[in-house]
Amino acid sequence: MKKFDIPEHFRSAIIGEIKNRRRNNDPRKQDFTPSELSLGNITFIFPRHFGFCYGVENAIERSYKAIRENPGKRLFLLSQMIHNPAVNEDLEGRGLKFIMDTEGKQLHPWDDIHADDVVIIPAFGTTVETEQLLASKGVELARYNTTCPFVEKVWKRSTEIGRNGFTIVIHGKHKHEETRATFSHSYQNAPSIIVRDIQEAKQIGRFMQGEMDTNTFMEHFSTKVSKGFNPETDLKRVGVVNQTTMLATETQEIADYFKSLMLQAHGEQWKDHFADTRDTLCYATNDNQQSTLSALNCKADLELVIGGYNSSNTSQIVTILESAFPAYFIQDAREIISAESIQHFHYNEHKLETSLGWLPEKENVRILVTSGASCPDTVMEEVIHRILELRPSAISPEEGLTHFMS
Repeated sequence: MKKFDIPEHFRSAIIGEIKNRRRNNDPRKQDFTPSELSLGNITFIFPRHFGFCYGVENAIERSYKAIRENPGKRLFLLSQMIHNPAVNEDLEGRGLKFIMDTEGKQLHPWDDIHADDVVIIPAFGTTVETEQLLASKGVELARYNTTCPFVEKVWKRSTEIGRNGFTIVIHGKHKHEETRATFSHSYQNAPSIIVRDIQEAKQIGRFMQGEMDTNTFMEHFSTKVSKGFNPETDLKRVGVVNQTTMLATETQEIADYFKSLMLQAHGEQWKDHFADTRDTLCYATNDNQQSTLSALNCKADLELVIGGYNSSNTSQIVTILESAFPAYFIQDAREIISAESIQHFHYNEHKLETSLGWLPEKENVRILVTSGASCPDTVMEEVIHRILELRPSAISPEEGLTHFMS
């Protein structure tokens, strides 16, 4: 497995050692049971996979390389490198400027971008239109294009099935950078439509089954379809791809739903009307979600999920866990106000909340701790140390590691 040059201030000796031991003991990733770090009266439980993924580490390595290799030059990021404030704030502190925010709103004018500027494409990728605009200005794109290879895989698959006459159904959040980029690439070759969830997929199904007229359909999906989209002709053959950070089970549910419609409508000829695209699911997202699902079986008093509030993959982890444990979605250790009070993010309502009595007063406490794919290990370590400040343990994390998986 490729090792990336990640800045030391994002690395954690404690979390790194936990990951290394799991990796060494399970190199083929066949064991998804969580790990436990016992520190006497407090136990921290970690899913098999969490934290930085391949695409994020690649983006971070290349971004900091761009800083080192271009002293004196102006450096820009198209938008947030990844959805984590610690990483983005660190990059900004080193002189990088953002051209757009996460929803595509302009922060720095295009007219002020010139050929001798360095522009970094984030891990989410970017739209064909933005690539063309930068190319027209003479900006060199390939050197610091950090688009995740698994995002590019979705684009390639979309191109393939689009050229074979299938409409592309994208499971994603239509304002998310990655979905906007995938949408832009897919509609170069085929009609495209974005669905947020199975409920929206079933709205399309209602039209396909004659239960919704064209005007009603277009009113609902007007901002989520490619130019010239005609539901009467463009929904006769479909294939489903996804924003790589969505729940894999939801993507599969949506794909299975459209497959069932085609089977019902066309019988044995259903394969002429539905493209199988299971190979577009990101392995890292899959591993993290499978690890989280396996953690549902462990005994824990609560769970802390650490990551940026606008991180899609982190929100999916919260969604999986909150059905089984009291769930707190936090950005970093500063959200842990005291042993009685914690500030956390309610993702569905997109607001911060403060909860009391979050840390049980019982003698032995078990806390499940995990993080999203864009969260540095150091942030997780700071959360662990913050908890230990509030609930001191006779055993330090370093000492606990001597018995970890022994």
